[in-house]
Amino acid sequence: MIRPLSRTSLILDIVGAFVLFAVLVPTSLAFYAPGNLSTTVPEAVGIAGLVVAGVLQFGAVAIGRLAPGIALAAAWVGAIVQMAVGLGPLPINVAILGVLYATAAWGTTRVFWAGLVSSFAGGIIASAYIAFSTGQFFAAGISSTVATFVLLAFMCILALGSPWLGGFGWRMVLRWRASREAQTLAEIATAEEQERVRIARDMHDVVAHSLAVIVAQSDGARYAAASSPEVAVEALGTISQTARSALSDVRMLLTQLRHRQGDGPQPTIADLEQLFAHVRQAGVEPRVTVDPMPPGEPPGAIQLAVYRILQEALTNAIRHGAGGVVDIRLAWLTDRVEVEVRNAIAVAPVVGASGGHGLVGMRERAQLVGGSLTAERTGDEFVVHATLPIGASQSSEGHE
Repeated sequence: MIRPLSRTSLILDIVGAFVLFAVLVPTSLAFYAPGNLSTTVPEAVGIAGLVVAGVLQFGAVAIGRLAPGIALAAAWVGAIVQMAVGLGPLPINVAILGVLYATAAWGTTRVFWAGLVSSFAGGIIASAYIAFSTGQFFAAGISSTVATFVLLAFMCILALGSPWLGGFGWRMVLRWRASREAQTLAEIATAEEQERVRIARDMHDVVAHSLAVIVAQSDGARYAAASSPEVAVEALGTISQTARSALSDVRMLLTQLRHRQGDGPQPTIADLEQLFAHVRQAGVEPRVTVDPMPPGEPPGAIQLAVYRILQEALTNAIRHGAGGVVDIRLAWLTDRVEVEVRNAIAVAPVVGASGGHGLVGMRERAQLVGGSLTAERTGDEFVVHATLPIGASQSSEGHE
């Protein structure tokens, strides 16, 4: 029944209720002429009842946000005390309106509906109390009395129901804000997760390709160490260069992961020649065909996708292929780019031909820019074919 409420908000509520009490209780005492405060009990009892009712009702206002259910109960008790000593509607009853607002705005589901019922029940009780305490209602005929009572009840229900409706509106605003905040947090979490997945994918591409080149060069250097020392020295230089490049890429990715919003430079098609040079040093000769050439500067997302797909396909050719020549075909059309990589298959089955992080990563690369990718065995060759729509990549470029 007690809601979490900051100390500042609670202090403001208490001070506000005290100020209203200090202003409206004396105003209520002066509302009737001396001697006419109550017609059913002595004036001293009427004054005491008014003060007690004021304490209860403004006390309810003070805890309206903290405990709307308790506040509603206190307001009812205050109203009953007020009627018990024969007092009619007074300025202190403004507090009841504030309590009804609080039940609709911050109350639990049970308190919320209790506030609505109180608006109707309180309006009917108040109108009946005024009708019976005022003999003028019964001076006219029955039909006139019923019509007057119905009108009075409608006015009382409207007076009590209006603040409840206001609180209901504020409750909807609070729910909308909470929903928006939850949606924003979910979008941030999704964006962060996508960024981490992207970085993990880049990490796999960089590390897998570099290690494949290093392993191939290490094997070559080991075999050539005795017969051709100069070849071994050249291979060691390639290993050092590849390792340094991979280390630089990994450091960049880790920086992005640490800062989350970092968006460091990404490889483009201008870096393909360096990629092909690494592949040649690993003992695989890429035979590249570009027809037609790019009509202009392709979108950055397309360039990154082409680079990463070729990097992973060539890495697979180094690790699982039969060596020799790898055919690469790039077709830069007006609305799309076609990427195809063919390499001979080793005697052993191709590892990851039907799955694995590398193939999954290539497919994800293609899907991120709205394209598609197939990787399958065709005869004695393993073929990777990707279609990347250039127009659709414009909306995806910012996500990379």
